[in-house]
Amino acid sequence: MASPLLPPVMHSKESSTPFRARQARLRALMETRRVPAVLVTHLPNIRYLTGFTGSAGILWMGPRVGNLWVDPRYTLQAREQSDGVEVFEEKGGILKGAATWLKKNGVNAASFEASNLTYAQFQHLHNEAGDSLQLTPGEGLIEELRIVKDRGEIEAIRKAGKVTAEVFSDLLPQIRPGLIEQDLAAEIEFRMRKKGAEGAAFETIVASGPRSAYPHARPSAKALQECELVIFDLGAILNGYAADMTRTVFLGEPTRRVRSLYSAVLKSQEGAIRSIHDSTPTGEIDSVARRILAKQRLGKYFTHSTGHGVGLEIHEKPRLGKGETTCLKSGSVVTVEPGIYMEGFGGLRIEDTVLVGSEGPEILTPASKEHWVIS
Repeated sequence: MASPLLPPVMHSKESSTPFRARQARLRALMETRRVPAVLVTHLPNIRYLTGFTGSAGILWMGPRVGNLWVDPRYTLQAREQSDGVEVFEEKGGILKGAATWLKKNGVNAASFEASNLTYAQFQHLHNEAGDSLQLTPGEGLIEELRIVKDRGEIEAIRKAGKVTAEVFSDLLPQIRPGLIEQDLAAEIEFRMRKKGAEGAAFETIVASGPRSAYPHARPSAKALQECELVIFDLGAILNGYAADMTRTVFLGEPTRRVRSLYSAVLKSQEGAIRSIHDSTPTGEIDSVARRILAKQRLGKYFTHSTGHGVGLEIHEKPRLGKGETTCLKSGSVVTVEPGIYMEGFGGLRIEDTVLVGSEGPEILTPASKEHWVIS
């Protein structure tokens, strides 16, 4: 059994891997925040820190030691994928295995991910580890690190964005009245896989007519009809990293009102994207988007935040919303997605995944926003 005070024997991998660099950044942050150790149960965080992609695991990150407990289904996979940690196979349950190790090695304090560990799991862990172990709820350390993407992460998101944009651009000439929302959503996800995606980063949204007024509408059996708005919200996932893009089209010849509404949403999005720079508070980006819509007396129809971080999860820190004070940093990747939603009429949303670059914002989902009229 490894000692918590001595580094474990690792697999022979390059010392400069991104996972070891991330672990070093986490330990530096732990030291600054006076966090003695972290028990990680959120799978995206485990993947971020170690490379392990299985569906079950518990990670211990101490000041010098990292341990990953998996069940026999994932032993070989964990040993092949993970870096910078020692892998333990636990046939009697990974929670029990972790607790037993903590108890045997005299660990008496740790932070855990309170929003991910159930009360029953917490109790089981506490009972197995004993009263000497003080578990303190803590959140956000790893998520804070994930706000700034490294080069490999950015490239993965860029590829996912390229696939997402290409799929929509290829499908656009074929969109016409009579097609079924569910069929279009299935076609989008099929085409993403054909282009090399692992799948859709979330359930693809196709919402037409009055249903487009539902920001998170699920595709239905409704057929697209002439003279109505259609929202497409889609995103591919490649190498575990997601992209997120929304385009709105109109079937037929749009009225002056529809053209005005589309122009307002597009200007709102473009203005918000231009405001993205290193050190920009995320709440300020949201304010820019809202001010532009408010000038057109459309502010009350914008019912959600302007955007969110995207990476290993489709929604992650930071949030681009009212009052948010988190500052973007070069390497952050966020969505910018203002929209308006009018009951009985329909909705419009335009969204891109955007990289905060050293020289300004870079749109990672480069599908056209100009060819939105399908006649």
